[in-house]
Amino acid sequence: MAQVDLSIAIGGAAGQGIATPGDILARIFVRRGLHLNAYNAYQSIVRGGHIFLTLRTSDAPVLSFGDKLDILLALNQDTMDRHLKLMKAGSSVLYNKDKIKPNTVAPGVELCPFSVKELAPQVKGDLVQNTIALSAVLRLIGVEFKTLEDILTLQFKRKGEAVIAENVGVARAGYEYAAGFKPIPFSLPDTGKPLAFFEGNQALAMGGAAAGVRFYCAYPMSPSSGVLHWMARHARRLGIMVRQVEDEIGVINMAIGAAHAGCRAMCATSGGGFALMTEGLGAAAMMEIPLVCINVQRAGPATGVPTKTEQGDLWQVMGAGQGDYPRIIVAPTNISDCFKTVPQLFNLADKFQCPGIILSDLLLSEGRSSIDPAELDFSVPIERGAVIGLNGSLPPLNGGYKRYELTETGVSSRAIPGTPGFEHVVATDDHDEDGVLISDEYTNPHKRQAMHEKRMRKMETILPLIEPPQLWGADDAQVTLLGWGSTEGVIREAIQKLASEEGIDANALQIKWIVPLHVAAITSTLSKSKKIVIVENNYSGQFARYLRSETGIVADAHIRKYDGEPFMPHHIVDGVKEILAGATKQYIPVHEIMV
Repeated sequence: MAQVDLSIAIGGAAGQGIATPGDILARIFVRRGLHLNAYNAYQSIVRGGHIFLTLRTSDAPVLSFGDKLDILLALNQDTMDRHLKLMKAGSSVLYNKDKIKPNTVAPGVELCPFSVKELAPQVKGDLVQNTIALSAVLRLIGVEFKTLEDILTLQFKRKGEAVIAENVGVARAGYEYAAGFKPIPFSLPDTGKPLAFFEGNQALAMGGAAAGVRFYCAYPMSPSSGVLHWMARHARRLGIMVRQVEDEIGVINMAIGAAHAGCRAMCATSGGGFALMTEGLGAAAMMEIPLVCINVQRAGPATGVPTKTEQGDLWQVMGAGQGDYPRIIVAPTNISDCFKTVPQLFNLADKFQCPGIILSDLLLSEGRSSIDPAELDFSVPIERGAVIGLNGSLPPLNGGYKRYELTETGVSSRAIPGTPGFEHVVATDDHDEDGVLISDEYTNPHKRQAMHEKRMRKMETILPLIEPPQLWGADDAQVTLLGWGSTEGVIREAIQKLASEEGIDANALQIKWIVPLHVAAITSTLSKSKKIVIVENNYSGQFARYLRSETGIVADAHIRKYDGEPFMPHHIVDGVKEILAGATKQYIPVHEIMV
């Protein structure tokens, strides 16, 4: 049972320096061994607009950014106007009274005004209020000033002693002034075991490094660009070639070329860029070249809302490229899972010589979460499959090399280009076992059928190698919540709230491996469910349609959200209550906080 559950929000405009106090708070929390979940709602502009960063910390694992706010740090009037009305009794609101005025406030909400002009009259710059507000927050939650002093000293070390002294002095003034505010009833413990924290894009990139990626390319497209940033920053030290390419068509073709040459290759984009990659993915499948492509979903269609989240690309990736071809599609369920999934997918893609696709989304990829550093295992097994020429030793030719030999598993030995004696043709046309193009000989229906069946047989042998979904919660629950990908944490927290606050028993089945799908395991589990409610971040119920097409299972009800913001626990709680009461079969919440 958690002893601490504290949520702090920082709101302002782009350019007001929101990230810095957020990073400092996050570091303080994880250094004390506290768990963290952070989500930043922002707009696609460089200056202005509205940004709202929420950090939630606890001594127990944090499943989502939650429903409540304990402290609001308003850096401009817009933030005050948008969010003050949502603050509840027992919460505190900090703001610079020189420029910001509160409106009507709910009973029990503590207003904590301070004056930059009075506390730092000699210091120029708009970011002074951030330092004062940050120090006041730390005073409210009982963090000693020395902790902040040490962080500021480290942060401004390169700018010299004068800059350090100025910032520490401003922080001290704010910290001392906040002694007059009513303290928040939280005492942040120190577990003695510091944690790390990272965002999902970093986890995906680090997973690639652990998997042995040696070539990464991308065209920057939010919200996937963080993978490129991490790769570029660490490429030289890790021995990874990184290329920023002119467009996503070039990206996928460069990745295919690198993978064909024998190294592990990875690329990342969002839905719009993925649309340009689809012909290339089909080419990789036809040539039986393994690679991993990450699609970080955002709200679409077209340019859509570049800085908002959605689970809207499921059918896009399942239908990417014309014709039938084997592909593996996986949707990690949390940020730690992003790291662990990449090496596993690479091993499968190499073994079965087909494309692997990771479906992330903005919530996962740009969200941040704490993690025990011990969980970051970079010594993962690397299984390259049937590859000739990697280790120098060559098998006997036995009369010739058939690159696309028909086998029971559908997997043929793959030779690295330039391996003596194993020359072969690789092209996007269909072919026979030797690689000779069927259309060059004559369109042979028997060879086409046999080769097509050979490729598709791979899907039959992939399924036993991936873990089936497990039911979370009691078997005899009143309702089963079924989700996929990033909704795992918020669904589990909603189940806890349903039990503790509403007396409703619910369980959850979260789907991670999308293609191939564990049809038998899912059908067996859901056959015992009293009521099935599918939860997903899209308009049309894309996974609901997929589940119905693969299993024949029709959900009893749906909870869907497509306003660009992720689910909060109460959205699911409210939906379940409405559904069980018979008020609706499709509950569609909208984000209350106007971000």
